[in-house]
Amino acid sequence: MSKVAVLRLPLAVDLSGFVKLLQRMQVPHRVSEEAGEQVLWVPDAISADVRALYERYPAGDPDQQLDIPVQAGRSRPGFKEQLRHAPMTALVLLLSLIVGAVTLLGENLETMRWLTFLPFQVVGEYLHFTPLADSLAAGQWWRLVTPMLLHFGILHLAMNGMWYWELGRRIESRQGSINLIGLTLLFSLVSNYTQFAFSGATLFGGLSGVLYGLLGHCWIYQWLSPNPAYRLPKGVLVMMLVWLLLCLSGLVSMIGFGEIANAAHVSGLLVGCFSGLLGGLYSRRKLAA
Repeated sequence: MSKVAVLRLPLAVDLSGFVKLLQRMQVPHRVSEEAGEQVLWVPDAISADVRALYERYPAGDPDQQLDIPVQAGRSRPGFKEQLRHAPMTALVLLLSLIVGAVTLLGENLETMRWLTFLPFQVVGEYLHFTPLADSLAAGQWWRLVTPMLLHFGILHLAMNGMWYWELGRRIESRQGSINLIGLTLLFSLVSNYTQFAFSGATLFGGLSGVLYGLLGHCWIYQWLSPNPAYRLPKGVLVMMLVWLLLCLSGLVSMIGFGEIANAAHVSGLLVGCFSGLLGGLYSRRKLAA
């Protein structure tokens, strides 16, 4: 595919921000110096899109992206490249795998009790839980979020891990690693506490409450401030909402999937929609400024 000079600018113009934006969007390009000017070369097929992008965001605002088609024949980024752009997403998944191995996916109660929402002691065939106020007074604040790392079975871990990777890396690529971790901890805190408030002193865990938070965040954010980074695959939103309704109906538990943390799912979705509302409005306001 032939390349054309889409921009010719004086050397004094700082093009670094815009070049970083193109790199982040994986747009093939080259910058050269000719006759005292810097020249930006891109494939002819996307030259108009790149020119329009520069007219809107010459400083390369990283929050803004256009849906520019990838050059024909250019492969999608490999797994290592995706990891480089989503380190915190990968870290959460790695911690979940480690915790799954140490706790034997819920079979090793002695190790699992250090990460549950309430500490407990095994007495015969019963679990005796410590009240929440006592555990917090003892400084065990980590328990408010660590249940998200606990999983009960390989299918539970695999499904949650797959969806966290799908949703988490989208947020991390647009809003950054710190925002992703902040949202993950917020959704975990809200969904865990809500589940405890509804079910009482029981064992629960998993990333599903966080996942519904991430889903709600991406859904509302994308609705208010459309961006290719947040565009979910077709059917994902409908499928996850239908699954939520099936869980709420009790059908999923009846067919052998065990007890479902419905309160965690619903509360995660609601707080995720709220954070997506705030983020989407802020992003749209920046666009209009």
